[in-house]
Amino acid sequence: MIEIRSYHYNPEKFDLYKKWAIEEAAPFLKANLPVIGFWIDNGKAPELTGSDPTPHKHGVANVTWIIDWESEDARAKGFKDILGGDGWADIWSRHPDADGYLQMEARFAEAL
Repeated sequence: MIEIRSYHYNPEKFDLYKKWAIEEAAPFLKANLPVIGFWIDNGKAPELTGSDPTPHKHGVANVTWIIDWESEDARAKGFKDILGGDGWADIWSRHPDADGYLQMEARFAEAL
């Protein structure tokens, strides 16, 4: 089960978030969860196309990470054990602004 997590983080505080994500969050998450990758917006304008290219009110997601879970049970256990543990609590305590997430989205996909 592939989980795609997309965040619209406050652009005014994004540089601080980006530093924290690069130095602390992403390395910890990659070391402790079955993370496929972790991506941060590079500042380039998005390409918005299609038959109804309507921009999202918060713009495009500026943080995306993907996790390859074995099952829904593995996801529940992983989040409980890892994100509920002391290691993540320590990292989270240095988050530059935990209220800076304007919107968070988790969606699930099947690998082809």
